[in-house]
Amino acid sequence: MAKLFLLKGRIQNYAWGGTQFIPNLLNKKPSGEKCAEYWLGAHVNAPSVLKTKDGEQTLNTFLNSDLKNKLGQNIAEKFGRLPFLFKVLDVNDMLSIQVHPTKSEAEKGFKKENEMGIPLNAPHRNYKDDNHKPEIMVALSEFWLLHGFLTKEKLEQVLAGIPEFHALQSVFQSEGYFGLYKKVMEQTQEETNKALKPLVDRVLPLFKSGKLSKSNPDYWAAKAVDSANDASVLDKGVYSIYFFNIVKANKGEAVFQDAGIPHAYLEGQNMELMANSDNVLRGGLTPKHVDVPELLKHVVFEATVPNIMYGELQNDGIERIYKSPAPDFELSQITLSSSQHYKTKSKTAQILMIINGEVNITEGDTSLNLKKGHSVILLADSSYQISSSKNAVLYKATTP
Repeated sequence: MAKLFLLKGRIQNYAWGGTQFIPNLLNKKPSGEKCAEYWLGAHVNAPSVLKTKDGEQTLNTFLNSDLKNKLGQNIAEKFGRLPFLFKVLDVNDMLSIQVHPTKSEAEKGFKKENEMGIPLNAPHRNYKDDNHKPEIMVALSEFWLLHGFLTKEKLEQVLAGIPEFHALQSVFQSEGYFGLYKKVMEQTQEETNKALKPLVDRVLPLFKSGKLSKSNPDYWAAKAVDSANDASVLDKGVYSIYFFNIVKANKGEAVFQDAGIPHAYLEGQNMELMANSDNVLRGGLTPKHVDVPELLKHVVFEATVPNIMYGELQNDGIERIYKSPAPDFELSQITLSSSQHYKTKSKTAQILMIINGEVNITEGDTSLNLKKGHSVILLADSSYQISSSKNAVLYKATTP
């Protein structure tokens, strides 16, 4: 049985995406349409398409026809599906602040909403599936994100240093992270507008005149308001910009987001690998549904010290593996020069995407020449090698 196949992903046209990066990566002419994500995987919402000798098939249909042989018995029995979803993201405007549930909470929430008869595509639906959604991202450019609450000392400085937040100091002192976040998230729209308008009026002119740096929360607060459909309705997510860590990841650096860590992607391009899920509980910076009581159940209310990951070099320095606690996935970067060959065996399915250059990949009797933007899937128990006539960079998704 052949074990190496070309794979074609699906573009997601979300409003926050850019118009150039993903089309250019996929060697398509930009149409001006927003291209936010490129999905490679078997998620039911947008399964990739596989090219076989019998024609094209969706990846989930192809895998489900012989899950144990195609994923390997251990992974098939443990997960019952391809465990991960691989993506390219182009973040032009800020994503919503979000939190992902644990596996057990996702199962409970999904079951409950099904029993309530809420359609899967309903805008007020919280749980799209029964899976958790830990995720790791590697920056393809300078990348900015919000990631977890500031330390107690830093947050106290923020509340003391911003006049509009002075009234929240006593809340944080007496009720901690939970009380502070609950207080602002449960405000009426009128209360939020009244509290944040003086702050916005102060920082917006500085933003528009280019006087704010991206490491300053004022920059992102102003950008959020400036890019909103209705600037007179201030988003509660503005509070989180000041309460959370602002993180800059340079090209090749990674950040892992576990269940319960509030976060938001702000700007840049990345490769993202996550559990095979689309479960998101939103906390602002979005016109979409924000279920505050449900959100408060899942946020980890403690300080987060951001951990920038640089990866571990293996295979003679060709492969950089970004290890995480997630059992569902493992992400690595493969960098090849013309004199190098990458050889490996896969115990379970792997998806590879070429980001730069051109490579030849051979598995058994199958050999494919791949260019920037091309993707393949390798099935369980495959032995393959990759070579390049010039320098090339690939990203690999698999299950550890």
